[in-house]
Amino acid sequence: ASGSGKSTLLRTLAGIWPYGSGRVTLPAGSRVLFLPQRPYLPLGTLRQALAYPQTAAAAGSQQAMEAALHDVGLGRLASCLDQTDDWSRILSLGEQQRLAVGRALINRPQVLFLDEASSAMDEGLEHAMYRLLRDELPEAVLISVGHRSTLLEFHTHELEVLGEGKWRVQPLQAVSEARA
Repeated sequence: ASGSGKSTLLRTLAGIWPYGSGRVTLPAGSRVLFLPQRPYLPLGTLRQALAYPQTAAAAGSQQAMEAALHDVGLGRLASCLDQTDDWSRILSLGEQQRLAVGRALINRPQVLFLDEASSAMDEGLEHAMYRLLRDELPEAVLISVGHRSTLLEFHTHELEVLGEGKWRVQPLQAVSEARA
């Protein structure tokens, strides 16, 4: 439900929420990436925005960058990789979210937190982006906050935040049977 603390929980798991106490443990050296609803786009080149949080130099080849843009449906921007601009004002929120998916393809995280990261996309595009993530990052753990039931097919378990510190985790097969 809205206001139950889903995004706060995700931020805590991602290590970017400083309030509260407890411990979250990931395997040593795990590569983690957090994609919020409104992606952070640093001022600078499109290449820097796509590579973030890596430096553009460390992020990969020109071909890899162009391929990521094409894969997320932003191929028209491939010629703009070295253009400096305020990309958060040029791109629509849906385009920014697709750029963030491209960022995941470039950064290749082992754990990917998606906090309403596809909310500005229609269901078909959202499905295509999740399919792309599953296909290109098959070993990655995807942890998503979202409201659309169409996301369920890309996950194996559902954590239901019940409020007042209560929660429930169940395999999605059990969830889909209960909804049927």
